[in-house]
Amino acid sequence: MNLDAALHDVLVAIPLFIYVLIIVSVVARRVYRAMIERGFPKNVAVYYNRKLIHITTGGFIALMLPILFREPFVPFAFALILAFITLYPHISKKEFEWFQTRNNAYEVNFCIAWGATILILWLALGDPWRAVVPALFISFGDAITGVVRNAVFGRRTKHWLGNVAMAFVVIPVGYLLAGVVGVAAGAIATAVERIEFGLVDDNVLIAFSATAVLLLFQAL
Repeated sequence: MNLDAALHDVLVAIPLFIYVLIIVSVVARRVYRAMIERGFPKNVAVYYNRKLIHITTGGFIALMLPILFREPFVPFAFALILAFITLYPHISKKEFEWFQTRNNAYEVNFCIAWGATILILWLALGDPWRAVVPALFISFGDAITGVVRNAVFGRRTKHWLGNVAMAFVVIPVGYLLAGVVGVAAGAIATAVERIEFGLVDDNVLIAFSATAVLLLFQAL
């Protein structure tokens, strides 16, 4: 790790970190209250809010990351900090009601998968734009699945309509940033999105399956 680069990245990360906290603790809470006042069921409002946070935090920062950061270490460290911040309410049984639920801590997985895949791919490929492809998949692609399913069914479900919507997002993103390899990564990520078992959710499977595809093609 280059110390000058690390200092630069920390100074860049701090305002982005504050931005994330504002989105999560202020904006998302107000959006939740507005939806509840308009008669949205609590589970629907919470689920929309989770996807809003995916897009406005994970998606936006992933797009800015190759432009603003010099190395992947500081983004990874801040992703772990956010993972702990989102995990602690579950440990203390005091979840943030506007985007967390007692039986689902997958937002913690999102933070870890986002940061870990960027770190792995940046170091392995040496290309920050390809490194953020899986993070964009879980930020934008997985978000659109939830929006579509929530709008159609009013609950969290794994209906294929969400996968179709996801494909229309992640395949073009993959192509723009990684070419044909990105298309393959997007297709596989779309397919595995419907799988969940135990603590391994779609955030983990989408991000790491796309990472595996990018690493495999690099090795070949």
